[in-house]
Formats: sequence, C-alpha cells, structure tokens
Amino acid sequence: MTRIDDKIIKFRWLIIFGFIAITIFFAMQIPKAEIDADLKSQLPENMPSRLDTDKIDELFGGTEMIMMLIKTDDILNSETLKRVKKISKKMSRIKNVDKVLSLFDLKNIKGEDGAMTVNPAIKRIPKNTEQREELRKEIQGNDIVYGSVVSKDFTITAIIAVLKDNVSDEYIIREIENLIDENPGNEETIIGGIPYIRGNVSRNIQTDMRRLMPIGLLIMMIFLFVCFKQLRGVLLPFSVVIMSIIFSYGIIPLLGWKIQVMTVILPVFLLAVANDYGIHMIAKYQEDNVPGNKFTKKELAKKIFNSLGKPVLITGLTTMAGMLCLLGHAIVPAKQLGILAAFGILFALSASLLFIPAVISLLPKPKPVLSPENTKRKSFLEHLLLFFGNLVSKHPKMVISVMLIFSILSSIGIFSIVVDTDPKNYFPTNHPVVYATDLIDQNLGGSQNLSLVYQGDIKDSRLMHKIDSMEQTFLELPEVGNTTSVARVIRQMSRALNDPDETGYDRIPDKENAVAQYFELYAMSGDAEDFEKMVDFPYEHAVITARMNTTSTAKLSQVVNKINNMTKDDPDILLIGGFGLVLSDLAKLMVNGQFLSLSLAAIIVALLLMILFKSVAAGLISAIPLVLSVAILFGLMGFFGIELNVVTALLSSIMIGVGIDYTIHFLWRYRKERQNGLSAKDAVRKTLTTTGRGIIFNAFSVIIGFIALLFSSFLPVKFFGFLVVVSIFSCLIGALVIIPALCLVLKPKFLEPK
Repeated sequence: MTRIDDKIIKFRWLIIFGFIAITIFFAMQIPKAEIDADLKSQLPENMPSRLDTDKIDELFGGTEMIMMLIKTDDILNSETLKRVKKISKKMSRIKNVDKVLSLFDLKNIKGEDGAMTVNPAIKRIPKNTEQREELRKEIQGNDIVYGSVVSKDFTITAIIAVLKDNVSDEYIIREIENLIDENPGNEETIIGGIPYIRGNVSRNIQTDMRRLMPIGLLIMMIFLFVCFKQLRGVLLPFSVVIMSIIFSYGIIPLLGWKIQVMTVILPVFLLAVANDYGIHMIAKYQEDNVPGNKFTKKELAKKIFNSLGKPVLITGLTTMAGMLCLLGHAIVPAKQLGILAAFGILFALSASLLFIPAVISLLPKPKPVLSPENTKRKSFLEHLLLFFGNLVSKHPKMVISVMLIFSILSSIGIFSIVVDTDPKNYFPTNHPVVYATDLIDQNLGGSQNLSLVYQGDIKDSRLMHKIDSMEQTFLELPEVGNTTSVARVIRQMSRALNDPDETGYDRIPDKENAVAQYFELYAMSGDAEDFEKMVDFPYEHAVITARMNTTSTAKLSQVVNKINNMTKDDPDILLIGGFGLVLSDLAKLMVNGQFLSLSLAAIIVALLLMILFKSVAAGLISAIPLVLSVAILFGLMGFFGIELNVVTALLSSIMIGVGIDYTIHFLWRYRKERQNGLSAKDAVRKTLTTTGRGIIFNAFSVIIGFIALLFSSFLPVKFFGFLVVVSIFSCLIGALVIIPALCLVLKPKFLEPK
C-alpha cells in the first residue's frame, strides 16, 4: 500500500475538493425527496395480498375510509344529531370524497302496509323522549347501522368518508379538522382510520428528521472531544459522517425512492457507524504522535494509512455486507435501507482512508495527547483495559464458561418474542391514533378489514345463500366485530316484506328470481348505488367485508388461516384481500426476511474473515461472539416484551455488520504482536491496552450515536435504539473478553507466529 499512500499525498488537494464536490451535488438532490407513509408500499408489488386488495378496490371503488367519531352520553339527543347531520352534509361536498356513511346517509329498510320503504336511518330528528326511544329501537333493528356507525350503547356515532383513489392524506385530514372547527359542539370529536394513521406517521417522520439529527450530532461532537481532546479529532470524523449522510440521502430521489419509517434510522445509523473508521485513524494518529517523535505531518498521514488501511477496509466491507444482506428481506424499505446504508458506509470508508490522511498531511502537527508508555499516568480507561487483559490472561476458560451460561439463559426469552406489524403500535398508548383505533375496535366493529369476493350470478339464490352462510360463519369468530355484505341487506328486505311468523322472515329467499325481485323492489324507493360497496352493477361480483376488532398481528394471521381453510377449492370465490391480510402477510415476510438476512450476514462476514486471515478457523472463531450476541439480543426482546416489527427486524444484520469490526481490529493487532515476539498472554494485554482503546471509542461512538433514537416519535424506533445499545455492548464484550479468551485457549494457527 506504499504506492497508494504516496498518491494520497501527491493528489491531496484533488481528493479533498473531490469529496466536497460530490457532497454538494448530492446535497442538492435531498430537497427532491418525498415521504411515503403507506404500509402497502412496504410490500413487493407482485405480492398476492397486495394485488388482490388492489383488484377489490377496482371492483367496488375505493375502500379507504377516514372516520370522524362523535362521543357523548347519548348520541340521539337532538343537538348532537343536528351536528352530525350538518357535518355529514358538508363532508359529502369535500373534493375526492366518494361517499359518506352516517346515520343520515345509510338506509333503514322497513315494511309499511305490505310494501317495502327505504329511508335514511334517521329520517327525522326526535323532539322528545318518546320519539328518541322509538328511534333507538328502530336503530337496534337496523343491521346496516347498529354496531357499525353507532355503538351499541349509543355513546358513539361515526361519520365515515369513503375516499376516491390517490387522495392526499394531508389534504383530507386538514379538511376533516376544518369541519370539526367550523362545526363545534359539546361532544368529544375524534378522527380515525388508515389515512389518519398515515398522516401522523408522515408528520412524525418529518419531526424525527428535524429532531434526531441535531441531537445525534451534538452528542457525537461531545463524545469525540472527550475521546480525543483535539479539535481535529472532532472535526475530521465528524465531517466524514456529515458527508456520508448527505451522500446517502441524496441517492433516494435519484433512485426514485421515498422516505419511509425505516429511513428515519439511516442518518442515525451513519452518524453512529460511519465515524468508526475515522475514529480508528485518529486513535492511531495520536498513538504515533507522542512526545519526541520525529515524524513529519506527511509521514504521520502515511503511517496511519499503512497501519490501518487493510483492517479498516475489511471492517468497512463487513459492515456493508451486513447491510446488503437486508436484500434478503421481501419488505421493500428494508432492501432500500440496506442499499442506502451500504452506499453511505462505502463513502465513509473511502473518506476515512483518503480524505482524512489528505487533510492531516496539510495540517500542522498538534500537541501530543498521549505520553510515552514509560512515563504516562494511566487513565481510567487504560486501567479498565489492563484489568480485562489480566482477567482473560489468568482465567480464559472461566470467562468463556460464564459468557456461555449467560447467553444460554438469555436465549430462553426467544420463545416469548411476538411478531407485530400493527401501525397503531408505532405510537405511545396515549396518542390520539391509539385512542381512536381502540374506540373503533371496541365499539364500531373494528379498524382493520378482511374482504372475500364471490363471483357468479349474484342474484342467484344459491350463491346468495353461500354468501349469507359465510357471513354468519365470520360473525362467529371472536376477532370479527362486524360484517357487511349484500346478503345482510337481502335479509333486511326479507324482514320488511314478511311477518315474523312467516318462513321468509329474516332469511335469503329460496325461490328462483326472488333475489332479483328484492333488488327491483328496493330500486322503487331506494337507490341502487347504496349497494356499490357490496356488489358491482352487472351483479357478477359481491364482497363480504369483515371488520376486525383486534389489531394483533397474531390474531389477524389466525383469522386469515381460518378463512383460507374455509374457502379452499371453492370455485365461487374469486379474491381474498383487505388491509388485515396485508398486515398478516407483512408479518410473514418480516420473519422470513429476518432469518434469511441473518444467515446471509453471518455467512458472508465469516467468508470475509477467512479471506482476510487466510484461515477457515478465523471465520468460525469470529462467529462465536456474534452467535452469543444474537442469542442475548433476541432473548432480551422476549423478556422485555419488545415485538419483532418492521424496524427491529433490521437489528441482526446491523449488529453482525457493525459488531464484527471490533473482533477484526483485535485479531489484526493480536497477530501483529505475536509476530513481534510477544507471548500469547502478553499479546492479549498489549492489544487490549493499545487497539482496545480504539475499539472502545468505536463501540461507544455507535452506542452514543444510536442513543439519539431514544428521542424518536416512533415506539419501534425507540426500542430499536435501546436494542442496538444492548447488542453493540455485547459485541464489545465479545471482542474484549471472549475473543482474547478463545485465542488463549484454542491458540489458532492463523494467529501464531510462523
């Protein structure tokens, strides 16, 4: 590498201005980046549940809804109903609202003098208690509204806006909020629905991007100054981090991607990891620049490149490999994050190896921070590293046994891990999104849905009986809060046209053409468009929509499995879809991606170490602390009740890619000290008290960098920050304790002097 270091000095100005020019170009791209909070965007475009849900939307129009909930002691009091009626009417005038569902828009089908009449669920606002109680009984007998847009205790009613395609979440939330402001009342008013959740996710992404970066940068600057006590020790690694973050974010719009929840992690990840290589370079620079040294500033720049070029390059490649293993995830943002992080690491690696030495070669030699070995007073850190060196040297087998037992005990928690993809859990329990979702789940049928589409002659009584039977089966499931289908409307018609003691009362008619006659009778006093969300107008497709009263991914998956078993090989069923199915499939993809990316990361990192040290044993020995760290990590997730979600599923690849760096630096220096003639025990002590300093600085820079995530607006991101701290700390212990102990016990040949 001597020829490379000469070229770095020769072309130092070109290198410096080259990195600055690249950074400016990519900084100009960042304003073009857009935010995408849609959960469907996280799924592959060819995934069956996503495709089927889109087809259902095409058949029956948009199914996305934003809900306004009115909560009071009794929603049938006249003032509340007047407010509901006024808001319903104004909501229907909002641009891109396809349909409004409320007590004044949904229908009540009744029989009067042997004929069927179709009127709004509330035709007149009651003026006295007697009329109010009469209306209450009427609503209780109306399957279309009772338990759907009005709670069974009459304390909550919903005004639902069914939206057209491609409506901006920000726009519709603003319009609904304006409606509330323009129509005040004594009732509590709450907004809910998927667009509202997405809108809050989008707002929180923007908040996190503004909040986390300054916090992380401030923490990192303080940490670097405490470590190196020199301005250049702060500014050089810091500048590398800033440039790598700008570079990565600038790639997003160039590739046509958008910023999602996972992308919030990217700047903090680079902040924590991208300065690792610069930290090792500065630590080595200070180690060489002791009092009495006669190196010139150019020689010091060359020396750090020649000493650390190869191990820094390998640690960068292993981190990139760990992040690129996220390509094993089927979840789209995980793949994108892996690519963006790998590019950011590549840029930081290049800047650390080229930009930092180029700048150092121009700066005057600073006052030494470290004293010569034989004269300096040992700091707390040096005492700590010496303690680890003595402990491992004297009791290597005991160290290995203790860490093995601790890892096994920790891994028991793995069996308690819960997989969760519910967007509600992005927010704390007191957040308006959680409050609204819980109200809907507990009182109005549920906020998630599963849809089952039948095909054929929908007016045929045989097929209508099948739809009705399946709907009744759905209602028997405890996770299903409410259902809607055209069969339920036909039942309502049968109650209007028959007396309770007649055989046709509250059932699907058996006679041929009877169902078609029911539709014709309805058209005489009602509007065929009332059915447009249940059946298409050629009457060739009908949908059962089951609203789920739970947001638990595990329970949604159970319901999906039951539905698949019930509908298996049924030729009348065309599609199964809905947001509940999307969440269920997302959970499966997440678990599969977790195992695949973890396996790929472990294999690729092990292969890189085998190549670096030209030994199979190198890969196997290095894998031991990583395996123990993974066991501890997932065990603690189970013990602390932290779900495996779209964010925490990234942990293993990040941990392996970053955590292996400490092992590489230890083994590289240990082998060098053994080749210099030191005994195994002395080599362990020397490595820990020299390179160990850079390893600890490196690990704590990652830990401190990720602490910024604890200030995130998203709970999964906060948990991710906590778990990264735990996992990196366990990798650090592995590098400072387990790896040295393994070197002393196993005495691997690739580390022994030849």
